[in-house]
Amino acid sequence: MALVACIVLALGACSGTKVPDAPTASSGASAGAGPQTTYPLTIDNCGRVVTFTQAPRRIVLLNGASVAEVESMIALGVQEHIVANSQRYGVSDDPTMVAKIDAVPTGGVKLNESFEVPREQVLAQSPDLVISTWAGGFDDKIGSITRDELAKSGINSFVTPSNCANGATSPRPEDVTTYAKRSVESSFDLLTQLGLIFDVQGRAAQVVQQARASLAALPAPSGPRKRVLVAYPSMTMMTTTGAPAVFGGGIFDDIIDRAGGVNAFGGLTDQQLVEINAEALAAANVDVLVVGLYQPDDDAKKYAEKLFAQFPQWPASKTKTYTSVSDSFYLGPLNAVAVERISDAVHAAG
Repeated sequence: MALVACIVLALGACSGTKVPDAPTASSGASAGAGPQTTYPLTIDNCGRVVTFTQAPRRIVLLNGASVAEVESMIALGVQEHIVANSQRYGVSDDPTMVAKIDAVPTGGVKLNESFEVPREQVLAQSPDLVISTWAGGFDDKIGSITRDELAKSGINSFVTPSNCANGATSPRPEDVTTYAKRSVESSFDLLTQLGLIFDVQGRAAQVVQQARASLAALPAPSGPRKRVLVAYPSMTMMTTTGAPAVFGGGIFDDIIDRAGGVNAFGGLTDQQLVEINAEALAAANVDVLVVGLYQPDDDAKKYAEKLFAQFPQWPASKTKTYTSVSDSFYLGPLNAVAVERISDAVHAAG
């Protein structure tokens, strides 16, 4: 269930929008723009004090069913410092992203049965920083190395700030609140914090500003809000019912809200989401279907036609109104793409 929670929490007409190309940190073009990070740098990460004496040079990215961290580092131009990346989906709303991730070293790491990098393989990379998308990524119960073990070896660790409460044994109240209120702003916060740690604050500000500009340019919603269903048909393994994985709450609701819609399954708990079945889908009033793509061979049109045939009572089935998203719907640098696509579909639905 840990992987289910991580994916559910941590994930038609398609544009070619992509993250602007970033110069690598070593070129100095990005690092020299904007404020400079002063080292030693001390931050609070999930209630743990972490001190960097310099910008990290050997990073291991744990999996956590995420691509937020590797994509954010690529957007900031610091991916050359990753020695072992275990994050990959094989499909992206940025037409250049899959190839960029493929170019990042994996260090030969192999995930265990909990879909995480085992502690021995982490240590074998001699990292100076290990990043996890969620607190549970450092849980020894799933074969991972703990943050205390890393600290004893002189290795820093970092958890994506909005996910400090996810998988934590005793999360701070403020982390629980932050986790419950995850939004597109959480993606911007991740970029900003990584920009500070890696001394590319100017680049981080640029990426965030460009995303905000894209969001501000979208048309304002008018009239009653359309009900939007976001379903990932190839993620049936992430549910207890065999139905397509349905996303709701947190950042997912925020993306749909910014697009001018309302999530047909918004506000549900993680457990309720994984238990959604065909009967619940049939009872939903869906104006816009958003097909989530997870595997490289996922076919949005095919999936949409199948769902429309299965649930002909949906208004979306009658108007054939759908779009598709993949990684832009999760935490990461591409949220503006998801908002734009869903906005286009919402307005097309009238």
